[in-house]
Amino acid sequence: MGLWQTCVSQAITQCENYASLLALPLEIKISRVLMVTSNGLGFLAFSLALLGSNCLKTSDPRQKRHFGITGGILFCISGITTLVPISWFAYNTVQDFWDQTIPNVVPRWEFGEALFLGWFAAFFLLLGGCLVISAACFLKTPKASKRLAIHHKAEIATLAIRHPHSSPKNADLVI
Repeated sequence: MGLWQTCVSQAITQCENYASLLALPLEIKISRVLMVTSNGLGFLAFSLALLGSNCLKTSDPRQKRHFGITGGILFCISGITTLVPISWFAYNTVQDFWDQTIPNVVPRWEFGEALFLGWFAAFFLLLGGCLVISAACFLKTPKASKRLAIHHKAEIATLAIRHPHSSPKNADLVI
């Protein structure tokens, strides 16, 4: 029994979608909302972490750090919103497996592969969020020196005065 369909495994596995959305138990409805929220937060976290990465140049390095930290926090929240429904399903499966009121002829629920994949996904989202946060916090941004900027502007001005009609040539350019 999963979030989106019910599967029965005997000689072959047969899966069937739920007949009605309104007839679903409350834990499946809440788990669906949490998993869709987790996917949306993960996409937003990826976008913000990409904006906070070193491969993009921004005018304000503090803005990069804020994007990185926000992306890492959203990765962690995405991991938690993945972990909650997965663990909830595992708890319900264990409770149903050991329930003495269910007759022995009724098949018992077992853990499926999706449950373990969900735990790994939640773990890696949490780990990735912590790594993005730590990378953003310890990001070394070079501070621009005002002296260097003034010197560079003066150099350009003297070149313009010496050669008013010619543009400065690149010394590294080889034809």
